[in-house]
Amino acid sequence: MTVQELPGAGAAAYRPTPPPAWRPRTDPAPLLPDPEPYRVLGTDAPLDRALMLRLYAELIRGRRYNAQATALTKQGRLAVYPSSTGQEACEVAAALVLQEQDWLFPSYRDTLAAVARGLDPVQALTLLRGDWHTGYDPHEHRIAPLCTPLATQLPHAVGLAHAARLKGDDVVALAMVGDGGTSEGDFHEALNFAAVWQAPVVFFVQNNGFAISVPLAKQTAAPSLAHKAVGYGMPGRLVDGNDAAAVHEVLADAVARARRGGGPTLIEAVTYRIEAHTNADDATRYRVDAEVEAWRDHDPIQLLEAELTSRGFLDDSAKQAAAEAAETMAAALRERMNADAELDPMDLFAHVYAEKTAQLREQEAQLRAELAAHQDEDEGER
Repeated sequence: MTVQELPGAGAAAYRPTPPPAWRPRTDPAPLLPDPEPYRVLGTDAPLDRALMLRLYAELIRGRRYNAQATALTKQGRLAVYPSSTGQEACEVAAALVLQEQDWLFPSYRDTLAAVARGLDPVQALTLLRGDWHTGYDPHEHRIAPLCTPLATQLPHAVGLAHAARLKGDDVVALAMVGDGGTSEGDFHEALNFAAVWQAPVVFFVQNNGFAISVPLAKQTAAPSLAHKAVGYGMPGRLVDGNDAAAVHEVLADAVARARRGGGPTLIEAVTYRIEAHTNADDATRYRVDAEVEAWRDHDPIQLLEAELTSRGFLDDSAKQAAAEAAETMAAALRERMNADAELDPMDLFAHVYAEKTAQLREQEAQLRAELAAHQDEDEGER
């Protein structure tokens, strides 16, 4: 801030004037992402053996989880499932970098991230089954509700993170969003507030190539989505989203930076959606099989498995153990999802507001009376 002496006034009379509008408030150079996605696998970078084996086991479980959930849609046990097959490295890393008190703000495709953070696999699918509201207690797991509207969870993440900082709580929020969500107004508003407030939040964009059928080139002309960070005054990071080690490292750095008061970071993970948008989508209408097959050669599980095997971290017994654990999870998920849910219609009015509105109470009473009348009719017919 500069000061300017008022004309005709005494030497002590000053008024503050802002810097010229063209002058940068922040040096943009340190905020710019690397020109190429950051990678670890295939380099000489040291790796934490225990962490890599945990990542590997979670990737195997995640791939099996995606396959089982997709099968459940074909069996009529799920109304819809947006698979994250091919994106498991992003999902798992996002869950593992957070501490217990931190919050995860997922989008609708991030059920796997919620499960990797410790959420019951059945509870993660309850919303997609159409049975109940969120399907889990967000406060118990520090996982916000799976968000179907694009990017609306991002301002919520900023608000929670900012409030935590004002209270002095050691909390970081990690908000996940797809490339399509970056075209929404909520995305821009969230980044602006986060940067101005220096909120402890990490924005994690999984750029999987398509917003349903719309390719990235038809959404933005920016050099990368990570470059958008510079316009808000926060660092942008570009990472290979199929390199589990790299994604974990970049996310961990951003979370640590936010925790120590450094403010928000925008991370773009370049990955690919192997499956269709959901089971209701026909992906062959907007992409060719050759493109999908090319990305299968850059599969996150294959990349990590090859690296760990070459370094002597992973042997056949460890691979078998990971596969068996994943199959056990899938079998339990299948069995529990095949059981009919016990539903209480009155749950429609639970957890909508902290205090029920007059209209909600009226609707609740009306439904209760209708259910009682039907019960009386059934008993009268017996």
